[in-house]
Amino acid sequence: MPEPRIRPLRKRTAADCAGADGLLQIDPILRRLYSARGVTGSEQLDYTLQRLVPVHTMSGIDAAVELLLKHRNNRIIVIGDFDADGATSTALVIRCLREFGINDAGYLVPNRFEFGYGLSPEIVRVAAERSPELLITVDNGVSSVAGVEEAHRLGIEVLITDHHLPGAELPAPDAMLNPNLDDNDFASPHLAGVGVAFYLMAALGRTLEEDGLSGAARVPARYLDLVALGTVADVVTLDHNNRVLVAQGLQRIRAGKAVPGIAALFEQAGRSLARAVSTDLGFVVGPRLNAAGRLEDMSVGIECLLTDDAQAAARLAAMLDEINKERRSIETKMRQEAFAYVDAIDAQDLPACVCLYDGEWHQGIVGLIAARVRERCDRPVIAFAREDDGVLKGSARSINGVHIRDLLEAVSSAKPGLITKFGGHAMAAGLSIQEQRFSEFSASASEQLGRLYPDADFSGAILTDGDLPADAMNLKFAKVLREAGPWGAGFPEPVFTGNFEIDEQRTVGENHLKFRVRPASGGDPVDAIAFNQAGPAYRGLVQLTYRLDVNEYRGFESPQLIVEQIVNIA
Repeated sequence: MPEPRIRPLRKRTAADCAGADGLLQIDPILRRLYSARGVTGSEQLDYTLQRLVPVHTMSGIDAAVELLLKHRNNRIIVIGDFDADGATSTALVIRCLREFGINDAGYLVPNRFEFGYGLSPEIVRVAAERSPELLITVDNGVSSVAGVEEAHRLGIEVLITDHHLPGAELPAPDAMLNPNLDDNDFASPHLAGVGVAFYLMAALGRTLEEDGLSGAARVPARYLDLVALGTVADVVTLDHNNRVLVAQGLQRIRAGKAVPGIAALFEQAGRSLARAVSTDLGFVVGPRLNAAGRLEDMSVGIECLLTDDAQAAARLAAMLDEINKERRSIETKMRQEAFAYVDAIDAQDLPACVCLYDGEWHQGIVGLIAARVRERCDRPVIAFAREDDGVLKGSARSINGVHIRDLLEAVSSAKPGLITKFGGHAMAAGLSIQEQRFSEFSASASEQLGRLYPDADFSGAILTDGDLPADAMNLKFAKVLREAGPWGAGFPEPVFTGNFEIDEQRTVGENHLKFRVRPASGGDPVDAIAFNQAGPAYRGLVQLTYRLDVNEYRGFESPQLIVEQIVNIA
């Protein structure tokens, strides 16, 4: 294994955005952190529901509600997706429809290994066997031209709700909600699929209440825990609107008002509902839910989120935990193989876009492998697995400054037919190619990246918030930081850097370093842990790049530094 690469540090500064005069009444450290994240006034830290972008401002929402009301007494099938965003979207819509008295509503999630992603003609024909009169897509559909055509051929109307970027050709459903369509100037384009579904249910609830259904307008807000989970797990940008949704969902979870499935997943992971934070959703609950869609069938995850029976939820959460353990085992082997490939290449010879393929890789895990390799080599990565009949299915993960879906669009335009289908976001995308054209695709991806992004930053620089005063490295301020979020994509958790004297060091677990360190500037010693960084012994003075967190062990809380990088100084 190569020596850990020392990543350069770059400091976030308030000078990168407007002044923060509206934040004068808060802690000066927090003011600096918020200012460096573009916050200039206290209203941007107001996470009450009144601050949500108004529901009626989403283009197409009135037509979508009208279509739903037309079918309120008909059979409706929700077509979901096989990730956490799709699962939470499906559960949200089904729960709301049932509370609205729209009882003939079911769901169908394509098995990724049989049908692939989205509203395909094949999945429409499967749905048609249940005789629906309306299909509602959640977290998919904006690219489903053929699927919508097939539904219409079979006499089924279609309502698409999606958040993915549209391709060159749009489908022609009976109604469509997507904040990223060209004709939509909605003020929060970063909604996850579950966020779009929430807006639809909120608009429907208001209309039903106006029509005399008492309490209907308040129903969707009862499921903001689902919205928070799907939003964080899908790693969408936490703009102010998304932070409102996540903060409100976390409030429900902490208050013990989560759906039984989310509560069971927290309990299965040994996490406290009362102290839930966004990282619990992204790194603890989300992966357990995603594992079902990666290896088996997301129906297990959706049923976990739909049940109101605590015992059933616990049983399903345990099943998801077992599936997740299997996922980790498969991922470990694939990750080692992928790392061996990139580690064998000199850093200066790495292609601009790293493309990986192994005929034995699991197609449900390649997205995770792409993410791990991206972290290792600091450039866009596309990992492929064999799908069938000579087709490779790829999952792409990008870096800041490189829009991966635009890159795939450029490859497709330069070499028509090279990519058989693709879709996604700025930071993540999926695609399919012919196996015999893998080398051609790899070369074209790097060529187009160099053309589109000649100044792409492959340094892997860590953005930091500078020094943290020694007198702030305590439990009180660690709790302040925990509550200062929700942190996530586009609103990153604070990362600090500073020099420390190492008092103690030992290896814990399989590959983690546990420290007792003392700020070089003086102050009390504090615990620190560096996950997956066991290796050389560090002595004397070191520079740590870290996050300040709360460590909870056997009911005792203490401050702890979560170390991202260690550099020997002396």
